[in-house]
Amino acid sequence: MAPSWQRLGLRNLPSMSARRRPAVLAPPVAVHLAEAQAALAQPFVGITVDGRPARPGFEPPAVQTGSIVDAAQRFLAILRPDQQETLRFELDAVERRAWSNVHPCLLRHGLLLESLTGLQREAALDVLRAALSTRAFAQARDIMRLNGMLVQITGRAEDFGEWPYFVSLYGYPSRVEPWAWQIDGHHLNVNLFVHGSRLAVFPSFMGSEPCDVDGIHLFVDEERAGLELVQALRPSQRRRAVLRDSIRRDDLPEEFRHPINGRMVAGPFRDNAVIPYAGIAGAELTTAQRGLMRRLLGTYAGWSRSDCARGILAEVDTQLNETFFSWMGGTTEGDGYYYRLHGPAILIEYDQHAGTVFDNVNPARHHTHTIVRSPNGGDYGADLLARHYRQFEHRPSAV
Repeated sequence: MAPSWQRLGLRNLPSMSARRRPAVLAPPVAVHLAEAQAALAQPFVGITVDGRPARPGFEPPAVQTGSIVDAAQRFLAILRPDQQETLRFELDAVERRAWSNVHPCLLRHGLLLESLTGLQREAALDVLRAALSTRAFAQARDIMRLNGMLVQITGRAEDFGEWPYFVSLYGYPSRVEPWAWQIDGHHLNVNLFVHGSRLAVFPSFMGSEPCDVDGIHLFVDEERAGLELVQALRPSQRRRAVLRDSIRRDDLPEEFRHPINGRMVAGPFRDNAVIPYAGIAGAELTTAQRGLMRRLLGTYAGWSRSDCARGILAEVDTQLNETFFSWMGGTTEGDGYYYRLHGPAILIEYDQHAGTVFDNVNPARHHTHTIVRSPNGGDYGADLLARHYRQFEHRPSAV
């Protein structure tokens, strides 16, 4: 059976370049840019439930980071001086927070992968490969490939492509001093922070439209694990967890129909969002249900390489009672839906969207957004970086 997106038409969107700031922005994108600029003008606090970080940010686990450092140094070594200048920023540069999942080039910075040689591109991707799990890296590359396929579907080579993604380096890759790495483009935004043996990979955003093409099937694990958890809830528990029974356009108030973020509350430029807990807490689940919650958490922790993922899960395990699960939409495969996992150390969102490229007005699986963050100052490794600056009397971090 053909994927559902193949039965849809295309939306008549104005063309907006993925490589340079468009001269004219569609109204939702212009609003998004204004909101982004206002958010970046605020100092970083982190996502909280009430505006105040409840505890020190999650400390990333100790892992072997040498392969990541080596990959970044190899990439630097094969760049021209002018390319290095374009790539590099100060560690506390506000550009670290200037990422976005939309396809137009609004605030993007760094080196455009498309402008590099094949050897340089692979060397850049090696940094990502060294930090992510095999599954997550393959998913990231499939996102890029499907973004390239949109050129064939839409005929808009200026808007889409496999390689209009930007990489940036903050500081210098070192086994001792802190540094950071970022890839930013349509539906793929990964922020790495490395300090000695500490590796942080949040915030990380992955999405795609479409999600199923010629053997590529994205977010299958994220979808299945979410459905298994919500379907395992008893009726009384579902009444706590399911905030809305439908996310069809006509069933939602305006605040849940954001043209870019949909139901997501922790997307781009939401670094300081105040997000109260919602849904059902892990403390209210049975042992079996808690196992399903842990499996769902592990699916996203598993975006990181295995040693880092184990450390994340070990931290989250201590906080399952305080971790909340909420849901909007139908609870069977084929329904449009959204879910969130939110605890002191991790915040996960999965959201099915209406079409941007395709003309479906109701959310569907073929346009999916996912994000993982570390609340309470853990994003960008900011809490670790702040401690480093205090210890060594550096200037305060802007991140």
